[in-house]
Amino acid sequence: MSTLKTSMRLLAIPALALCATLASAQERPLYGTAVNLAAAKKIVAAAMAECQKNNWRVAIAVTDNHGFLVYFEKTDNTQTASGKIAILKAKAAATYQRPTRAFADAIAKGGPAVMTLPGVMASPGGLPIMSGGAVVGAIGVSGVTGDQDEQCAKAGLAGM
Repeated sequence: MSTLKTSMRLLAIPALALCATLASAQERPLYGTAVNLAAAKKIVAAAMAECQKNNWRVAIAVTDNHGFLVYFEKTDNTQTASGKIAILKAKAAATYQRPTRAFADAIAKGGPAVMTLPGVMASPGGLPIMSGGAVVGAIGVSGVTGDQDEQCAKAGLAGM
C-alpha cells in the first residue's frame, strides 16, 4: 500500500506544477453572476453570424460560470461530434477560467499532465465570458479547425 501512495504522490506533483503553470503569475478571476438566457442567445447569434459568413457548419454552446449549459445551437449538417465538443469546450473554459487554447499550448510545450485533469478540452474554440473582470460563463464552438472555431467564439463575445 505504501508503494501505491508514493506513486500517487509522484503523479500529483507534475499535475500540480502544470496547474501552477497554467495559472501563470496572475490570480484567477472571480466568478460573477452567471450569464442569462437572453445574453447567451445574443452571444450565439453573433458567433453564428461569423460562422455563416464563412459557410462553416458548427455547433455553439454557452454555459454559465460553472460550466452548466445555458444555450445551444447548431447549423444543419454539422458533424455529430461537434455538438458534444462545443459543450465540452465551453464547460472547460468556464471551469478552468481560461481559453481552451491554453491546454493545447501546454501540451505542445511538453506538458502531457494537463490531459489528466478532468474535463480538459485541448482544442481552441472555448473562451470564458467575462464581465467586470469576473467569469460569468463560457462559449464553445466546434465544427471547423480550432482556429476557425475560436474566430467564431471571439465574434460571439464581441457581440455581447
